[in-house]
Amino acid sequence: MPEPTIKSDAHRDPLANWNGALMPLSEVKVSVLDRAFLFGDAIYEVIRIYGGRPFLFEDHVARLGRNLEKLNLPADAEAIAGRTRETIAASDVVEGIVYIQVTRGVAPRTHQFPVPAPQPNELIYVADFKDPYVSVRQQGVSVIVVDDMRWKRCDIKSVNLLANCMAAQAACEAECAEALFVDGNGRLTEGSRSSLFGVRNGTILTAPLRENILPGITRKLLMQLAEECDFPMREEALHLDNLSEIDELFLTGTTTEILPITLVDQRKIGTGTSGPIATKLYDAYKKTVDQLATTTG
Repeated sequence: MPEPTIKSDAHRDPLANWNGALMPLSEVKVSVLDRAFLFGDAIYEVIRIYGGRPFLFEDHVARLGRNLEKLNLPADAEAIAGRTRETIAASDVVEGIVYIQVTRGVAPRTHQFPVPAPQPNELIYVADFKDPYVSVRQQGVSVIVVDDMRWKRCDIKSVNLLANCMAAQAACEAECAEALFVDGNGRLTEGSRSSLFGVRNGTILTAPLRENILPGITRKLLMQLAEECDFPMREEALHLDNLSEIDELFLTGTTTEILPITLVDQRKIGTGTSGPIATKLYDAYKKTVDQLATTTG
């Protein structure tokens, strides 16, 4: 199955917040000299909304702040967080996503960062989104493996996603849900838009965080849930040549949630069905979502 499309209800435009001003997303206008357009000089976040409330919001805002610092972007993550909450409240979206993007702004085209620094452009928009994996979550999905062509700072959630898009397109053409990246040493790192976990002899494995891995927010939550469920866990890279030793394989992500993999390049994983650990972790994930609806504030 191809990647799900994030789109609004057919009868309404997503609500956007463009540099502090609320407007329909279709009315946002961006200069062609914006450095995101010219160079991909921007970062972004995608946050899930359940029951009208942003999920794991503080973790997303913290990562946004870290990435602003890494790229020396002079924007205030906490101020953006405040506008994000205001935009969600004004949108009336109950089940959806929030997209946040911060660019270095508009400046004459030069490769080095402009001096003086331009005013960053800050986009927030809220759109409806329904779980596209309901019908396949129990039986799992198929994926392909592609060579990792990305740059060496995948820990920065930048909008430079051409290699990810090419991998996702290859998966789509293969009628698969995702593409897994493999490095030059045969290590599986992550998906084109998701984090990767495996299970071997009852122990959950995932690649250790380095500059070639995005520190996924759902990845962090899953590790916490694994501890609460008393599942042993170790940060250890999965190797393509050793997939026959893996009992379960699954993806995590903001829109993916927890999604079992049952075929890799048409090779069966484990029993070829969703495994017990992935199933229990998904149940724990949904309980965490349900708790969001019952908390105040």
